[in-house]
Amino acid sequence: MPRLDHTIVQSTDRFASARFLADLLGVPEPKSFGPFAALKLDNGVALDYAEHLGGGGEFVPTHYAFLVTEEEFDAIMGRIQTRELPYWADPMHNKPQQINTLDGGRGVYINDPDGHNMEFMTRTYSDELLAGM
Repeated sequence: MPRLDHTIVQSTDRFASARFLADLLGVPEPKSFGPFAALKLDNGVALDYAEHLGGGGEFVPTHYAFLVTEEEFDAIMGRIQTRELPYWADPMHNKPQQINTLDGGRGVYINDPDGHNMEFMTRTYSDELLAGM
């Protein structure tokens, strides 16, 4: 069965952005890999942070969702609150300083240093929930 191996995350400072996420997730420091700051996750997927590949210029911030355990979520929220980072219960950032409880889980969104919308959630959303959105 196919599975995602890695993806490139555009950034203005590859190591600063990769370290920001590594710190929130409580995972090891990113490693230098060619032009990338590679952040390896437990499921084998790597986020390869790069500085403006493909001709430079501006890039559009994107969304990355991380499925975490309840304990990991508590730890991530603790780090977010200790750093006094803004967070939201929704991807459009209409519900500040709140978490969501969609589908019986918990979820939160933050922006990384480059404006990427990082989501941490304890449950994958069900087909029924997604159909109603």
